[in-house]
Amino acid sequence: MGAMMSDFLRTAVAAARLRACEAAATRPFAEVREAALAQPPAPSLAAALSAAAVAVVAEVKRASPSRGALAEIPDPAALASAYVAGGAAAVSVLTEPRWFRGSLDDLAAVCAAVRVPVVRKDFVVTPYQVWEGRAAGAAAVLLILAALDDAELLQLRAEANEAGLEAFMEVHDAAEAARAGRAAAEGAPAPLVVGVNARDMATLDVDPERFARLRAALPDGAVTVAESGIRGAADLARLRALGADAVLVGELVATAHDPQAAVRDLLAHGQLTPAEPTRDLGARGALR
Repeated sequence: MGAMMSDFLRTAVAAARLRACEAAATRPFAEVREAALAQPPAPSLAAALSAAAVAVVAEVKRASPSRGALAEIPDPAALASAYVAGGAAAVSVLTEPRWFRGSLDDLAAVCAAVRVPVVRKDFVVTPYQVWEGRAAGAAAVLLILAALDDAELLQLRAEANEAGLEAFMEVHDAAEAARAGRAAAEGAPAPLVVGVNARDMATLDVDPERFARLRAALPDGAVTVAESGIRGAADLARLRALGADAVLVGELVATAHDPQAAVRDLLAHGQLTPAEPTRDLGARGALR
């Protein structure tokens, strides 16, 4: 992180810090921490994404900075349940309100409705947000390396570990991939999930070849996720051949007329194996 942070990301990070500060003013950190620690053990994201040839992480996504409004999604829990019925191994929920029109209420509703791991996807840059996500029931929290320096990354990964969450580290280039590996080596032992986001954080354009370029640079032993720009089964098959353990799919399934069928068809036509039933997923730490 540093001089290369894009204007968009800088604005998003500042807004996230302000939201966290405002939330803490009405719900103190001690209260959020207590609620988080009272949650039952979360299923392991790493274990869930390792259970199939390539797993699908399906996203509850109403809008995006690049495309604007995508879907109304009046019932996030019903949408997530449809994803899981179609074979999704995990669900990602946008909680950022300005560009993605998400909320913590969406996250809590989804976590209450499904038994697969649920990822809080936001611009997470404070410990408060980590614990807030766990208090809502999340199993993992997205950490965007472009938004964090090394000290912040280590701190937030440690906070996630203490809260009972897995850190889903997102990278965009080889330097960030190396940082993810160092954070894993220097921090507390924990399952390692690393995503390669094909979307450029400055231009918001998608580079479909980014995963292919970065695959060899990703940390050894990491569960790897290809994010953004997945338009159909051919993309899933290509990413599987490149060694992706999972793909994160948002717009394609969130805007589908039949989300359950959309996930099922991606798995079937991409020659992938649907995830095992969620009741068989191990608790967090199963891969330790």
